[in-house]
Amino acid sequence: MFLLTLFMGTMISISSYTWLGTWMGLEINLLSFIPLLKDKNNPYSSESSIKYFLVQAFASTIFMFSIMMIMMTSNLISDIININMFLMMMINSSLLLKMGAAPLHFWFPEIIEGMSWINSLILMTWQKIAPMMLLSYTINFSNYIIFIILMSTLVGSIGGLNQTSLRKIMAYSSINHLGWMLSSFLYSEMLWIMYFTMYTFISMTLIYMFNSFKIFYLKQMYTFMNKNLLIKFSLLLNLLSLGGLPPFLGFLPKWMVIQYLSNNYMWLLFFMIMMTLITLFFYLRISYTSLILSHDELNFNILMTMNTKMNLTMLFLSFISISGLILCTILFNLY
Repeated sequence: MFLLTLFMGTMISISSYTWLGTWMGLEINLLSFIPLLKDKNNPYSSESSIKYFLVQAFASTIFMFSIMMIMMTSNLISDIININMFLMMMINSSLLLKMGAAPLHFWFPEIIEGMSWINSLILMTWQKIAPMMLLSYTINFSNYIIFIILMSTLVGSIGGLNQTSLRKIMAYSSINHLGWMLSSFLYSEMLWIMYFTMYTFISMTLIYMFNSFKIFYLKQMYTFMNKNLLIKFSLLLNLLSLGGLPPFLGFLPKWMVIQYLSNNYMWLLFFMIMMTLITLFFYLRISYTSLILSHDELNFNILMTMNTKMNLTMLFLSFISISGLILCTILFNLY
């Protein structure tokens, strides 16, 4: 029931004709997600749900206050253009806080650390749809939005360097990808939809594997992967795909953003690419470390281990994530 109202709240927000209707959808979404965070097996779930509620309630208060101020000042103040620009910046700030974009990201990694993998996936993907769509209505790419893009790519890359928790690594990676998604609005909403769809698919593939084997930390991943060759390469190649390394699927959305924005925003793209190389560095470091560890998997039959845990769904998702760029290139050429 709560999952259904969670989806319904997002749909109300993105399809509403009034700002009050969008606020109502955001509140329905918030109140539906909090009960989903409760987990008897996780002692930190209550802490995460309280932190999430406080942050989201604060952002909703700012959002509602900005809407009320726009309604009140539209008939009373003559210099309405400058007032509206300031209030639109407040609305944008509240939506960016709801998404966890830097420098308003302080709550995002801490809350994800106390969640299950499924809730983390919802927070990193579905919970960004409504704020991003509302942001597309008011975004005007002033220096403020450019600053948010720069900070998101910077914090998302630097923050994940010394992490041992896979959930925090995925959280900082999400912040980095959020900077790329915001920059995709410079061209069109369709570019953002394509980027978000591919990011969601790759994140879903990785989290499906992490959740299936109950892996939460790098040490667990190294220990588990050294006994299974097929799972090791699937996990590592999916991580590199999330980092945007060609020729994997994760490189395709970044390729499109670079292609469309290279004419007018070269300096911004250069900074974003440099920061993405840092995220790719700690993914490569994880892969390199696991590959040089002791190889116990040679003593196992690959087909036997595949039948025990590595089911067909996992193999299919990994295949699409790894070879998606090649498949999309072939399809584009045929089209």
